[in-house]
Amino acid sequence: MAQQATRTIEREFVEEFDGSRQRAMAAIEIFPAGITHDVRFAKPFPIYCTRAEGAYKWDVDGHQLIDYAMGHGALIAGHNHPEIKAVVAEQLERGTHLGASTDYELAWGDWVQRLVPSAERLKFTSSGTESTLLGMRLARAYTGREKIMKFTGHFHGWQDYALPGEKPPFDVHNVPGVPKGTVDSVVVAPVNDLEFVDQRLSEGDVAAVILEPSGASYTTIPLPEGFLKELRALTEKHDTLLIFDEVITGFRWAPGGAQERFDVLPDITTMAKIVAGGLPGGCVAGKRAIFDMLEIKDDPEWNALKRIGHPGTYNANPLSAVAGAKCLEIVSDPAVQRHSDDMAARFRAGANDVLVSNDIPGFVYGEASVFHIMLGETCDNMTSGDLRMPEGVDPAKLKAGPAGPLEVALNSGMLIEGAHLFHGGGLLSMKHTAEDIDKTIEGFKRTVLRMRDEGMFES
Repeated sequence: MAQQATRTIEREFVEEFDGSRQRAMAAIEIFPAGITHDVRFAKPFPIYCTRAEGAYKWDVDGHQLIDYAMGHGALIAGHNHPEIKAVVAEQLERGTHLGASTDYELAWGDWVQRLVPSAERLKFTSSGTESTLLGMRLARAYTGREKIMKFTGHFHGWQDYALPGEKPPFDVHNVPGVPKGTVDSVVVAPVNDLEFVDQRLSEGDVAAVILEPSGASYTTIPLPEGFLKELRALTEKHDTLLIFDEVITGFRWAPGGAQERFDVLPDITTMAKIVAGGLPGGCVAGKRAIFDMLEIKDDPEWNALKRIGHPGTYNANPLSAVAGAKCLEIVSDPAVQRHSDDMAARFRAGANDVLVSNDIPGFVYGEASVFHIMLGETCDNMTSGDLRMPEGVDPAKLKAGPAGPLEVALNSGMLIEGAHLFHGGGLLSMKHTAEDIDKTIEGFKRTVLRMRDEGMFES
């Protein structure tokens, strides 16, 4: 036991998760950086999992983990929800791709229209990246303007027009592999700067402003109170469209997403994750007049020169359609979001209490059913309770990019404690319990105390 107590977090993690380590070594020979999605990059290596149920998953070394990645935010209904699983299994018997329209896409589309306040018409895609790409294209075609405005730090997928200004340093807008002309067509607004927005939109060449209505990277850089209403007023003042990227906030902030929660209607909404019930799928919705740009008319000139085309082999495929429709039916009950919000607030408050009571530099913050952990930094409004928006912290530090040593130790230590964080944060579901949260807070306390004992908070 004495020998066990002297192990560092890193050493214990490497020893306890050796099956994942071996697989990660093999993966490096197959995939660049050994990963198939950038957010799964982790030091010293990512974990490999075998199955999941509810709020839990199991890795290849046999650890049961409380999951806070939750399908990168897609699984507010929890892993392997029995009703979603049942409809997908039934559809497998009928076929995975029928090469035709189906009743399933009608049911799915009906649920989107029922829940999303601004969804007069819609189109399905296969991912969030496709959704933002189509949303931007629609805006440019409808307005006849070429530029799109986005905010620093906001993530809108990996398509070319979404990348400028997404990662620190925010003032460097060249993107490897993206033509300069494409980069120059994107106007990057400083963090939460409405004065800049007003001045720049007055030039009349911006088709739309796109943002995450939670703030950058699902509240990593939060928005001030009232920001969305002020932005909506500015876009209307300058006849500019407003696009809400609700890939994460959709059906999570409320059954109707952030636009329902904050009572602000965009012109276009992009969605993915929850909308497809844990399967691949996305959606773009908005005003009827804008979506008329997708209509096929008895007019060859219109179809050839003006219409926005939208193919896509797996658009509204039957498996995603039945999963999505069932999931939206489940999350239409506001109790789903209320419970998830309560569990996230419970963790934020409990973890902040750990930091304050043990005089450890850091804070835990977030909104709705998400949380972010920042260690080694202090904010001006630190509290032992819940915290929505840290004050006095450089936004570039909040969204620092690749994991630093504190985040690596935190993630590794929490895995040892039986919790899988999502890059130093997490997203809650209807399946997480108060017992799960309290267990995670205790694990968080043990982890940060170990980090302190290893000298990680010394300047």
